[in-house]
Amino acid sequence: MTAALAPAVLDVAAWQARRRAHEDRADAWLTPHLARRRRGERHPVADFLFTYYSHRPAQLRRWHPGAGVELRGADPADFGRDYRATAAGVTLDTEGVRARRGESIVWIRSLLAATAGRPAHFGCFGMHEWAMVYRQTQEELRHNAWPLRLTPERTAAVVEERGVRCSHFDAFRFFTAPARPLNLLTPTRETQHAHEQPGCLHANMDLYKWAYKLSPLVSSELVGDAFALARDIRTLDMRASPYDLAALGYPPVRVETAEGRAEYAVAQRGFADRAAVLRDRLLAAVPA
Repeated sequence: MTAALAPAVLDVAAWQARRRAHEDRADAWLTPHLARRRRGERHPVADFLFTYYSHRPAQLRRWHPGAGVELRGADPADFGRDYRATAAGVTLDTEGVRARRGESIVWIRSLLAATAGRPAHFGCFGMHEWAMVYRQTQEELRHNAWPLRLTPERTAAVVEERGVRCSHFDAFRFFTAPARPLNLLTPTRETQHAHEQPGCLHANMDLYKWAYKLSPLVSSELVGDAFALARDIRTLDMRASPYDLAALGYPPVRVETAEGRAEYAVAQRGFADRAAVLRDRLLAAVPA
């Protein structure tokens, strides 16, 4: 067993500055979302991370320093049950958290490690979003307040011409029934560790989910970095989708064309590079 390292110590000014910076960063994301929610408005791009994922806005805003950090002058009551008092302040009860949530931590860590060790693939060109509307009427669409860029017939033809190569179960499960047989794979929750690969937009977007599920073992800054990546990925995801969102300020990436596919692949590789750094940071935060 590796000997426990002495915690890094943050004085009052240092940790309070970190907390304020995180809260300000989160507020820039949360304020528009909460205002739309009060007005009863829906935004198919900007609100997705708050509706699809289970992390509530208040949880995203709350700051945690991560494991192995002592906060001088802090009160354990301000940080919750996972923290314990020290002679000088508070620190996370890392062993207690790991003991209580060990099975989940092992599952997440093994998925992250398996994904990191697999070659990236960049040939999907966003067809997963097209498979989610394949052979649907306007009324059946998930975002039916927004029109498709192409006719339903042409949208279906693009899916059939390009094929679908989706390895991500949580994208595949939203495919329409007639689109599922068109996919190269049949991913399931049970085969997720075997299929997830680091070029996938949705696998990289999900780093946000794994970061907040590992919290408070990981710092809130890391959760915020994963959220920022997921926001950027969602933007590409919907710009490359069949929906016409130009009125919202999202010009399309026309993946039905060779030029659009080239644009998509360049952006996808950039996101994979950013995700690889975050995946390594998550793995380092929860050593085996």
